[in-house]
Amino acid sequence: MRLSGYRIMWLFVFFDLPTNTKLERYSYSQFRKFLLKQGFDMKQYSVYMRHTTSREQMDVLFKTVERNLPKQGEVSVMQVTDKQFGMIKNFYCREAEPPLEERKQIMMF
Repeated sequence: MRLSGYRIMWLFVFFDLPTNTKLERYSYSQFRKFLLKQGFDMKQYSVYMRHTTSREQMDVLFKTVERNLPKQGEVSVMQVTDKQFGMIKNFYCREAEPPLEERKQIMMF
C-alpha cells in the first residue's frame, strides 16, 4: 500500500530565542533537546522538521510542541503536506542538491 503524499504531513518549527543570560541559554538548550527527543531533525540552526504519517498524528505533535514552548522568544510552526515538501529545491553553492530519499513506512503487526 502506497501512502498518499497529501496525507503524510511535515511539521516545521522555526525559533529565535534569546541567549543573553545563562538562564536564557539553558531554556534554548532545553527546547532544542525537547525537539530532538520528539524526533525532529535539524534542517538549519533554529529550524527543525519532522514528518508524520497522518494529519491526526501531526495535530498531536503540534499540541505537544505548543505545551513545551519556552517562556521567551519567538517560535513559529508550519505544517505542509509531503507533496508540498517534495517540491522543495535545495541549493548548495548554486548547484541543486538531489531530492531527499523517500522515507519508507515500517509496518508493525
